[in-house]
Amino acid sequence: MLVSGSPTALLDDNGVKQADALAARSGIALETLVEHAGTRVAEVAASGLPDGARIAVWAGPGMNGADARKAAELLRGRFAVTVFAYGATIDASECLPLHSYGGEPFDLVIDGLFGTGLRRPLDAVCREAVRRLADSRSPVLSIDIPSGIDARTGAVLGAAIQAQRTVTFERRRLGQLLMPGRLHTGELIVAEIGIPDGVWADVPAPADANEPGLWLDQLRHPSSAGHKYDRGHAVVFAGPLEKSGAARLAAAAALRGGAGLVTLLGKRDALAGLSAQVTAIMLRGCDGESDLAALLEDTRFNAFVLGPGFGDAAKARVFARMILRAGRRLVLDADGISAFAPEPEHLFTECHESEGGVVLTPHAGEFRRLFPEIAADPSLSKLDAAQAASRASGAVVVSKGADTVIVTPDGRAAIDATGTPWLATAGTGDVLAGIIAAQLAQGTPTFEAACAGVWMHGRAAEFFGPGLISEDLPQMLPRVHAELSAMRGG
Repeated sequence: MLVSGSPTALLDDNGVKQADALAARSGIALETLVEHAGTRVAEVAASGLPDGARIAVWAGPGMNGADARKAAELLRGRFAVTVFAYGATIDASECLPLHSYGGEPFDLVIDGLFGTGLRRPLDAVCREAVRRLADSRSPVLSIDIPSGIDARTGAVLGAAIQAQRTVTFERRRLGQLLMPGRLHTGELIVAEIGIPDGVWADVPAPADANEPGLWLDQLRHPSSAGHKYDRGHAVVFAGPLEKSGAARLAAAAALRGGAGLVTLLGKRDALAGLSAQVTAIMLRGCDGESDLAALLEDTRFNAFVLGPGFGDAAKARVFARMILRAGRRLVLDADGISAFAPEPEHLFTECHESEGGVVLTPHAGEFRRLFPEIAADPSLSKLDAAQAASRASGAVVVSKGADTVIVTPDGRAAIDATGTPWLATAGTGDVLAGIIAAQLAQGTPTFEAACAGVWMHGRAAEFFGPGLISEDLPQMLPRVHAELSAMRGG
């Protein structure tokens, strides 16, 4: 069982309930947790507001409502506080019913309607209040998670509050990183409320945030006494010359990503054209199975990228089988994934039986082609679907998107929150494949290699900023390496 002992751990509603229950068993009263939570919310709410500012507090029937009421109590006096209550006994001397909220603007609205336990769509009263709030353009501070967001999946349950800030407690929630919940969450503030550290060893965590704390100690790094062969030799298959840009992007990313050597494998009649486009990347002819078999006899070629711009589905299937049966590490992307769509079980058998690590990097369309039944199941979140796909395929699956999910067949999972909207451009997925291959070539374990590659890819985009195109990403990787080196203290 994965547990939430690390700050990277992400909780669902069951984890939150279990943490509260275990805290109570350790001697911390629920009332104490509410007092601490309300205090943290009040502190965040008060920051930046002038005395006398108008604050509306929406208090629901559960623990979020209790936290909201405590915050309101602490804010009264310094600020003009109006409490709107829903689903609880309403004391007219202290609060108003939520349905009476008419959309009047406030300097701040504290959203304490619903928290992690919400499973059903918001009812008509709440939906109308959410609509009026959006129209008012009042800034919102949500407690735990914006009301209307499913904490497990990030889905909008009928309607959801758009918060500028969210205060959550002790650990983040799945729905704060999964889309569209991440967009509704705004700036996320994690506040401690006094749950003992020992509690977290017994609290289940379905996934982790994909951050260096999760994998940095497993990442391979160049050593002063090392040489290029210690850092592995990555191989990228090139397709037709007119589509070779994708493979060249992957190869450049593999080299900048840390591989000691990188070779582009292409048809011999394309090598001259390829040579005009690369310098540090080596070239080798590969017209068919015999050429690949000869290359696989040299075990120094230890990580492969197959798919970007490859084009030939039949050859992709053959080459993938040969690599996997040789026990080498493989990133299968783009055309390499689509090549197995007619008979995915053939790929899955090879992945399950291979001694090398396999990483599949599908975008949403490729995921649907390779895992049609899983993709068609509306009951599955993106995390659920990726986990089902990983179990079925026997590979580490990187389900790409704004909320990229990385999962293993044994249940480990990470959700990424790096990157910018500018990554939605041609070729960035090819770069990601190359960065992951670089970590595999250096000997990083498969899950950690995939996680690190995704994070490095996103950070490179953040370093570049607006106007990004795929060619820019490899050039940003030295800055990413420097950042990771500083984190290691070296």
